[in-house]
Amino acid sequence: MAKVFCDFRFLLLIAAGVFIYIQMRLFATQSEYADRLAAAIEAENHCTSQTRSLIDQISLQQGRIVALEGKDLQRLIDKVQVPVAAVVIMACNRADYLERTINSVLKYQRPISSRYPLFVSQDGSNPNVKSKALSYDQLSYMQHLDFEPVQTERPGELTAYYKIARHYKWALDQLFYKHNFSRVIILEDDMEIAPDFFDYFEAAATLLDKDKSIMAVSSWNDNGQKQFVHDPYELYRSDFFPGLGWMLARSTWDELSPKWPKAYWDDWLRLKENHKGRQFIRPEVCRTYNFGEHGSSLGQFFKQFLEPIKLNDVKVDWKSMDLSYLLEDKYSMHFANVVKKATPVYGADMVLKAYNIDGDVRIKYEDQSDFENIARQFGIFQEWKDGVPRTAYKGVVVFRYQTSRRIFLVGPEYLKLLQIEES
Repeated sequence: MAKVFCDFRFLLLIAAGVFIYIQMRLFATQSEYADRLAAAIEAENHCTSQTRSLIDQISLQQGRIVALEGKDLQRLIDKVQVPVAAVVIMACNRADYLERTINSVLKYQRPISSRYPLFVSQDGSNPNVKSKALSYDQLSYMQHLDFEPVQTERPGELTAYYKIARHYKWALDQLFYKHNFSRVIILEDDMEIAPDFFDYFEAAATLLDKDKSIMAVSSWNDNGQKQFVHDPYELYRSDFFPGLGWMLARSTWDELSPKWPKAYWDDWLRLKENHKGRQFIRPEVCRTYNFGEHGSSLGQFFKQFLEPIKLNDVKVDWKSMDLSYLLEDKYSMHFANVVKKATPVYGADMVLKAYNIDGDVRIKYEDQSDFENIARQFGIFQEWKDGVPRTAYKGVVVFRYQTSRRIFLVGPEYLKLLQIEES
């Protein structure tokens, strides 16, 4: 009996050992599983953290992109664009005028600044002008210091016209040859610009590049007074250089720079020996307004011809317009067809007769004296330069009169060209 009891205890001891071993294996397995589970959870948490970080970074970048909308985003886009043209404001000693001009330009130039880099070129050392120009961080400042004495060619001439010519040559040389621009738009320090000023020049730049018979593009119409204009979409070719806000290509400056005149550079450009039959694009409604009553010209013609100028206030979508009719091979026929359709007017009281006719009117003039007499009756410019009336194309001067009707003052040579017989 005692032996049986001893054997039973021995079996219990073995069973307890087996049980303990099994429990230890189970514990070890659970611990390993727990470690793996913890590692998996930690890995998952790490992945989740990285995902959240990535989401945060994406959100941050999206926020930055949103913040770049408008001008900042446009600047990033503009950085990869080639400038259409440099814009230079020619200044001397009128700080108040310069400020008005800069503010007018910046109003429309800021959103497209890299496509139209803005410069102020000062002739001389007027401290107020220099200080005013340097107060704007949106433009580049250039200073022309010329200490060479001026010798006029004729007694009594203003030396200012000689200084102005020197300044123009220096500034355009700087912009074309030092800064390497392909086109330059030239403004003076007494001008305001229209809302579509830059769009107009961008569209015209294509014409300037394509058609070498176009010498320059202007934003000005000498007969652009309120009573003589109507259509902001209408453009013309002209044999007369308008100036007052104009764009020039480097290829043309390469030709002009070596022979630039000592004075009266604008009238020099109007000489046939210099424009060589090339023409200029001009609008019917001006894209610049000249407010400079006080300047080198001493206010000449200001009250009659400059103050009443109509500055365009219509935002024309020039990019959507087909301007191919202005190319040389098309324009002569286009313009001739318009002139032919106009109703001829003869005799005395031409102004009254023209006013009472519906539609366009054609009036013949015999010579310069006859033209000046007719122009005086209507109130338009009477001036000629080297045989060409202001604004004329092949001797034809066109303007509106009180309404949408156009008046064509037509010289005898153009009528012969069109094979029109008029008494």
